[in-house]
Amino acid sequence: MKATMHSFPYFRTQPSRLTAYSSGLKTPLHIRNFSIIAHIDHGKSTLADRLLQMTEAVSERDAKEQLLDSMDLERERGITIKASAVTVTHEYKGETYQLNFIDTPGHVDFTYEVSRALTACEGALLVVDATQGVEAQTVANAYLAINNDLELIPVINKIDLPTARPEDVAMEIEQVLGLSTDDCIYCSAKTGEGIMEMLDCICEKLPPPRKSEVKETRALIFDSHYDDYRGVVVYIRIFDGSLTVGDKVRMMGTGRTFTITELGRYTPTQTKSKTLGHAEVGYMVAAIKSLEDVRVGDTITLDTNPANEALPGYEEPMQVVFCEFYPATQTEDSGKKGDYETLRDAINKLHLNDASFTYEPIHSEALGFGFRCGFLGLLHMEIVQERLEREGGVEIVQTAPTVSYQIELRDGTLVEIHNPADLPDLSNVVSIREPIVKLEIICPTENIGDLMKLCDGRRGTYKSQQFISQTRQILDYELPLAEIIYDFYDKLKSITRGYGTMDYEITGYRADRLVKVNILVNNQPVEALSIICHRDIAEKRSRLILQKLRKQIARHQFEIPLQAAIGGKIIARETIKGVRKNVTAKCYGGDISRKRKLLEKQKRGKKRMKTVGSVNIPQEAFLAVLEQE
Repeated sequence: MKATMHSFPYFRTQPSRLTAYSSGLKTPLHIRNFSIIAHIDHGKSTLADRLLQMTEAVSERDAKEQLLDSMDLERERGITIKASAVTVTHEYKGETYQLNFIDTPGHVDFTYEVSRALTACEGALLVVDATQGVEAQTVANAYLAINNDLELIPVINKIDLPTARPEDVAMEIEQVLGLSTDDCIYCSAKTGEGIMEMLDCICEKLPPPRKSEVKETRALIFDSHYDDYRGVVVYIRIFDGSLTVGDKVRMMGTGRTFTITELGRYTPTQTKSKTLGHAEVGYMVAAIKSLEDVRVGDTITLDTNPANEALPGYEEPMQVVFCEFYPATQTEDSGKKGDYETLRDAINKLHLNDASFTYEPIHSEALGFGFRCGFLGLLHMEIVQERLEREGGVEIVQTAPTVSYQIELRDGTLVEIHNPADLPDLSNVVSIREPIVKLEIICPTENIGDLMKLCDGRRGTYKSQQFISQTRQILDYELPLAEIIYDFYDKLKSITRGYGTMDYEITGYRADRLVKVNILVNNQPVEALSIICHRDIAEKRSRLILQKLRKQIARHQFEIPLQAAIGGKIIARETIKGVRKNVTAKCYGGDISRKRKLLEKQKRGKKRMKTVGSVNIPQEAFLAVLEQE
């Protein structure tokens, strides 16, 4: 069932319904709260733009692509990093509906943003690309919505493309997710085809908000960000009661109290309101100075008449990838902030707007002062690093990413470490446990064999295989997280020529034959280069690291040995030859003993220099170790 094409332009001559609503002239009779979820690059942001235009929430002059993506990084990469909540209105069967929708990210690293958004909704639009079909994150987000008891409306987007196959994709949705093909909405966010039918379907099929369960006010915090002038801006969904400007509210999780100075909605510009009523979504400003005072998932209630029980929240995001950030230079200019202070200020400021990564100060013999940070995934790590360099104006050296490990000690205690340097004395260690992930790959049938070989080579355990259609399959594996955080995704895309997608979730920790490999430069261990890996691949991986270091470290006046060691045993070695001056060039004759005397003198000097000299390791050496062959 295909939707019909609507006439354009989108904007008619009558006054905007949103303007009338925001000024209080017209009160909506019905509310629908929903999220837009999909795999990355399936058209969520474009669909959100078209919803804003069709509901006349933005003027034709203000309309632009990726309107809700406010960061330059989001526009450049064409991805959504931060979820955005917007309120619009729509007329259906002569009645006004208030639609509160949240545009969510699609990458696996930002699943926590999706889970937070779904908590504040009763329904979701599951967007699927008509040319790509069901992808890994499509399945993951759909199950996330189902687990939250949300009503799903499948939307097949990009039907205007020549390669679109909407009927086949509808069959995939029914086979994989169990959603009927009759419920699918066919549309094109680019041309506007089917958008009005989708808006009508939202009003008709999505359930209304539940009634208040308690008399007291309860609002759920599902997001927040820091504003330099107003403090923390809190995004809330009111489940019971209402909030008014001037109310004194209490955070039930932290016990802190604040007075509301501003309430409003994003329409998509900030529209102030004196009151937010039952089931509405909006923002709150209450002179909150620190994000530490706000817990996402916490419940807001009135301090004068508090609720007895908080709303059910959700789990905090768990950091799975860790690496270290150091300033490229450790200079201290008189009268100016040093590079370390600049990096520290940049991290503090970014953490106010993205509380999902952790950081702690550390010191390295080779790199000086820096920070060890935890991230939700490799893309999250890359985004944070780029934002630090752009917004903080500091050049960063990044060490190789690692994962967290659980160490079982002989006294029965379990210790969690995020850095190989923190590994306790091996004489006290019973076992090292690494995180295991459930990996789901959706790929063309012709690439199944190569992908199985890739997973088996990464210590994977085959679980199951499922057919989506004649040309695509789902492959389930269990792999150590450490085996997929480096280059697994790149190899997956290369094998499948870009058509393969993956999704993973941590299922637990498992002990294995893991060892710590120390990298020694001129007989001195460099902790920033040390790694924890499986015993069977330790020698091969160590040789690759040493070969890259040999190319990156410049030759010195003395010979530099590069070694990899497990405990006291050297398992690999490379040597950087020293720069040698021809001291016998001035000898044009005479006895050979004269030349030997000069050479022996040079040899003693080289030996003494090797003992007291230091090796300068450039930042390119640490970056080169990131790449696996």
